Amino acid sequence: MSLRRLAAALLLLPCPLLAQSTLDTKRVDQIVTAAMTAKHIPALQIAITENGQIVYSKAFGTIDLENDVPATPQSLFRTGSLAKPLTAVAALSLADAGKLDLDAPIQKYCPRFPLKPWPVTTRELLSHTSGIRHYRDDEIDSTQHYASITDGFSIFASDPLLFKPGTKYTYSTYGYSVAGCVIEGAARTSYFSYLQQHVLQPAGMSHTAIDNTFDIVPHRAHGYQYVDGQVKNAGLMDSSYKIPGGGLDTTAEDLARLTSALMDHRILKPDTIASMWTPFKLASGQAAGIGVEPNAAYGLGWELTASNGHTIAWHTGSQQGCNDALALLPDRRFAIAVLTNMEDSHPIGIVNQVLTMFSGQTTAAPEHPN
Repeated sequence: MSLRRLAAALLLLPCPLLAQSTLDTKRVDQIVTAAMTAKHIPALQIAITENGQIVYSKAFGTIDLENDVPATPQSLFRTGSLAKPLTAVAALSLADAGKLDLDAPIQKYCPRFPLKPWPVTTRELLSHTSGIRHYRDDEIDSTQHYASITDGFSIFASDPLLFKPGTKYTYSTYGYSVAGCVIEGAARTSYFSYLQQHVLQPAGMSHTAIDNTFDIVPHRAHGYQYVDGQVKNAGLMDSSYKIPGGGLDTTAEDLARLTSALMDHRILKPDTIASMWTPFKLASGQAAGIGVEPNAAYGLGWELTASNGHTIAWHTGSQQGCNDALALLPDRRFAIAVLTNMEDSHPIGIVNQVLTMFSGQTTAAPEHPN
């Protein structure tokens, strides 16, 4: 079956017990199916929350084209950089518990990261102002398997910082690897064990896992790319070198539950959430990310856009075999998560259209380069 015919005859699997909403669900269906056809997306999940309840949840298409496996709300997609907001929430929960000083040198919790000419703090890691570099050359295509987060430090930890921490903004997945090490040191347990106990379980996120290449992960979606007019399997990549910044699998419903748990203050204190969704200020007083990301600043683990009097907290994720987007309007208690198994599918476009439909004119921002 061609992808155009597939998109026209998508398998729609609504969540059975959805809260009532004024959202035009038929229009959401149209937005999704049009995007899937235009971007040749084999499978897509979308979940929308309003006032703490999931009001729309559907799975479209096929997660495994070779074996014709339909997508369901339980299908797991790669998060890409949507792992970063989860890592930030985990680190901030440790700060709320008095176990992590966000402004202490990171070696207090992560001695495996070498000392640099200037101290680096966890707050700077979470805001991408640490000076730790991002990918180089073909590092993003790494297929080497690392047994631990700190083993992956061998890629970048010996390199000099790009600048004095706190003075500039440079997006860095490796900075989030170091944040994962900080979490392990402060919590005295593994990164994922802490994430599971203090973020996933309180939020009711029962379908989020590490994207381990060798594990059998039930319902995991296959990933694809569109090349020279054809859908192809995605390239190989082992994300064990960057789990806290881009190495998880999840569902749209799980991400929707995370947003509800945050807005309901079930994981973090209100003041902590406010700091997370406030643009980080550089030493110059300028907001981190301004001038780098169009119309957007960066807080702690979240992109932030001001539009028509509303603050939008959002993030995207893109890597081999996926492209995802998550956004919420805290003051309207509204959130949307979209996951796909197609590279360069730009689901932030779907998010923008739904936000516009919900709030009148409010939109997020262009996709973040992950």
